[in-house]
Amino acid sequence: MVRRTLTITMAGDMRARLKQHIQAAIASGEYQGEYLDFATPGLFFSKLTANRWALAHALQGHGETGVRELARRVGRDVKRVHEDTAALVELGLIEKTEDGRLLCPYADIHVDLHLREAA
Repeated sequence: MVRRTLTITMAGDMRARLKQHIQAAIASGEYQGEYLDFATPGLFFSKLTANRWALAHALQGHGETGVRELARRVGRDVKRVHEDTAALVELGLIEKTEDGRLLCPYADIHVDLHLREAA
């Protein structure tokens, strides 16, 4: 079983990264991990709030979990957890099973963020 990994970037050039990723996968024939790219750091921080990170982390390695159980685990209101998990499913950070349970399929999530001085 392959341990899935996710790298989150703010490169702004997802096409170039995707092309490199596909070429590396073809050349090696092995799983290369998955990527989620945001155009700007502002968009990243607006979509992946501290509460949403906590939900993803609470799901990592715990298999399929219902929304109520997840809300209990993180000590939050079920309605708000439902809203946040819907956003995380839309981003692809977590997945929803056919029976409505949630899971985070990634064993490792890495954020690649650089802050450089202006040119």
